[in-house]
Amino acid sequence: MVTITDVAKRAGVGLGTVSRVLNGSPRVSEETRSLVEGAIRDLDYHPSPLAQGLKRGRTHVIEVLVPFMTHPSAVERLRGIVPVLNSGGYTLVLRDVETPSQRDDHMRAMTRPHRADGYIIISLTPTPEEVAAFRDTDTKVVLVDAHHDDLSSVILDDVKGGSIATRHLVELGHRDIAFIGDDMNDQFGFASSSDRCKGYEDVLASSGIEVRPHFIRTAPHGRASGRELATQLLKLDRPPTAIFASSDTQALGVIEAAEAEGVRVPSELSVAGFDDIDVAQYVGLTTIQQPLEASGRLAAELLMNSLSGESTSVAHEYLQLDLIVRTTTAPPKARRGDGDA
Repeated sequence: MVTITDVAKRAGVGLGTVSRVLNGSPRVSEETRSLVEGAIRDLDYHPSPLAQGLKRGRTHVIEVLVPFMTHPSAVERLRGIVPVLNSGGYTLVLRDVETPSQRDDHMRAMTRPHRADGYIIISLTPTPEEVAAFRDTDTKVVLVDAHHDDLSSVILDDVKGGSIATRHLVELGHRDIAFIGDDMNDQFGFASSSDRCKGYEDVLASSGIEVRPHFIRTAPHGRASGRELATQLLKLDRPPTAIFASSDTQALGVIEAAEAEGVRVPSELSVAGFDDIDVAQYVGLTTIQQPLEASGRLAAELLMNSLSGESTSVAHEYLQLDLIVRTTTAPPKARRGDGDA
């Protein structure tokens, strides 16, 4: 790899002179500048953007902190972030979070000077102490799928989303509706699944339908856990006729469980999800569409505006949620003893 030392030797000048040429300093004669630029061309030397940025107090690096970054919803958000950062000339650094200790380590590191020009944090809410540290170091931060009054964010109303999905099932005529979601007391502080469950419970209560605790099942996020929880529900003496899963990934597990148990979707079991990831349309999944890619794009744009000085105030962008009805939901079949219900 060609270094700045190689350039200096080729041009017959000192390292400081090469550095001044690279930084556009006027304290270099035209003859010397021409020698250095010729050496740079001859050697095909490319200075490190990070090293140059550090000298100016800028790194041209944006870090994105994302839990479980291989999950489909995380990938969709990154699709929106990447083009914006690329167009702004920024290098993207991804920080995956798989454990609470990783979360804490990354958050602490984010307040170090010159680590990055800004941060996008997905689905994790900083503590008051971490927010204060960001403020003290003038660190630019935008949250996605998380909220804090003092930080810009791109957020959605998960309670409303849960309500929309459940109301759809109720309006189809379902009364035995189960919910599958993530562990409510996870160590990361994720709130989306519990908020969607609240929307589910609110609609059942307002519809005069009993909220049955044994119809609410949670486990660590994933398709396999969705399948396991759905299998448990389908083996009940009186199984649900509909299941609302708090993510499309879990809903796919529900569909797998139904197939394994010989339960037909949607004639015997309606399934609704949340997110509208790419695969949802291919399996015909009824779901709540949140604009995942748009959320990443909006977050990156908010951060770019903040870094450029175009915007100095905290901004909160709320995403629209839409019910996408496909082929996994239908009115329930009449059950013995239910009359026409």
